[in-house]
Amino acid sequence: MSTTPDPDPPRRSDGERTHAAILDAAMAIASVEGLGSLTIGRLARELDISKSGVFAHFRSKQRLQQETVAAAGEVFEREVLAPGMQAPAGLGRVEGLCEAYLSYVDRGVFPGGCFFAQLIAEFDATDGPLHEAAAEGQSDWAGLLQTEIETAQSQGEIDAEVDADQLAFELDALLEMANFLATLHRDPDVTERARTAIRQRLATAAPASIRH
Repeated sequence: MSTTPDPDPPRRSDGERTHAAILDAAMAIASVEGLGSLTIGRLARELDISKSGVFAHFRSKQRLQQETVAAAGEVFEREVLAPGMQAPAGLGRVEGLCEAYLSYVDRGVFPGGCFFAQLIAEFDATDGPLHEAAAEGQSDWAGLLQTEIETAQSQGEIDAEVDADQLAFELDALLEMANFLATLHRDPDVTERARTAIRQRLATAAPASIRH
């Protein structure tokens, strides 16, 4: 879910705190307005520090964007992947990952909703490293859902005849639509609708012996 920024010399602890604060502000702004809105000057005004102070941490807009995406990837891993992966492999983990994502949206971890949904919307039709980061992140997430669906099939929790790739697509679509509409309407009922839809779709994917 991230690009890899170029290596940089170690910073002192006070510099690390400032660097982290800049990235926190950058992620929040980018989740609402997109990475293209990030500038050294904008962040300096947001944090009430000098432009030269911000510039010293990143040296270029490209580096700032790279580090912002990498930091957002760490947030996604902490807020979605880590709790979701605590569930037992298979159906439990499919459900756990979906719930962790919806919780991440419900809690407003980023003010603009899912950072990576915004990244996809901004860079889906472009070329370059940010497009590649968005595409790679989406593929990794959908691939994780598919892997756990296949595990659930091997454990008899999901019908073996179900197309795992298709089911992962449908679950991801429900999650992404919930993110966009919950952010658009500021309505928590949206994620509840998504939870209902996910439960119903997984119920239809269960083996016939379980459904009956």
